[in-house]
Amino acid sequence: MSPITTTIIITSLATGTIITSTSYHWLMAWIGLEMNTLSILPIISKQHHPRATEAATKYFLTQSAASALILFSSTINAWKTGTWDITQMTDMTSNILLTSALAMKLGLAPMHFWLPEVLQGSTMTTAMIITTWQKLAPMALMILTANNLSPTIMILMGMLSTLIGGWGGLNQTQTRKMMAYSSIAHLGWMAAIATIMTNLMIMNLMLYLLMTTSMFFMLILSKSKTIQDTTASWTTSPTITITMMLTLLSLGGLPPLTGFLPKWLILEELTMQNLAPMATMMALSSLLSLYFYLRVAYTTTLTISPNTTTTTHKWRFKPISMTTPLTSTLPPALLLLPTTPLILL
Repeated sequence: MSPITTTIIITSLATGTIITSTSYHWLMAWIGLEMNTLSILPIISKQHHPRATEAATKYFLTQSAASALILFSSTINAWKTGTWDITQMTDMTSNILLTSALAMKLGLAPMHFWLPEVLQGSTMTTAMIITTWQKLAPMALMILTANNLSPTIMILMGMLSTLIGGWGGLNQTQTRKMMAYSSIAHLGWMAAIATIMTNLMIMNLMLYLLMTTSMFFMLILSKSKTIQDTTASWTTSPTITITMMLTLLSLGGLPPLTGFLPKWLILEELTMQNLAPMATMMALSSLLSLYFYLRVAYTTTLTISPNTTTTTHKWRFKPISMTTPLTSTLPPALLLLPTTPLILL
């Protein structure tokens, strides 16, 4: 892909998200979503491989269906209320259709089936874009319409997403599919709190973006496409091996790392809203996610002894160093919770 083409695609990708995030008219939001979808398709399919073509086709079908559903719901709302304002989504039918469309856009359960398959057919960098940048536009719409969405539906979808994100990631050997189910579980936590306290959802989204970006950077640098590949990362960079283990534990929500902070606050808020059974179910389902994070973290640390590596000739690769994007995202992805009292002071 030529530099000019790449520049145009990346610019369109960024512009689509910004248009959707800053618009208050449904047609402008829809245009931004369409720009976003059409810009990411060449990035997914640029490998000229059947898996990449399949992933691009699945992504296009699901995202275009979700965009059409958003346009349909906004049209019904405009027909009944006489306004195209995003914040005035007061019709119940339109809200249910919009919730389904946003769930399809984000990959929330039970409309999550496309996300693991698309990530597995993409490169690691493309998978990072899909799980981070591509979540911003639908999340902006969810924030703008949070006051009108059904709390019951959002909490049920959040619970289901955390359960499926935990169960689905248990038997995965591919790191991209593991990160896909991790994304589903984290988005479930955000959906559960979206209609109750939007500030918590925004904080959770920011920390999710930091942790996921850091994890993908380390997977890209260590060329780890499967869990078995992570066992040989110690021979190329011990620093990345240790930080990968800590980032995995942070993604799992293990204190005193950053990932524990949003889960702690969300559980506290759900309990204060007399939703203790839902909070308990989500806390238990997060243990499933923590289990497969711990399994990968344990696998990466097995190679601290040089005799346990199973991958041949990995030591011939050039040693990797901590790059600028990784060093800028890693500290907040790991150390935010221990420094929270100092920030508050």
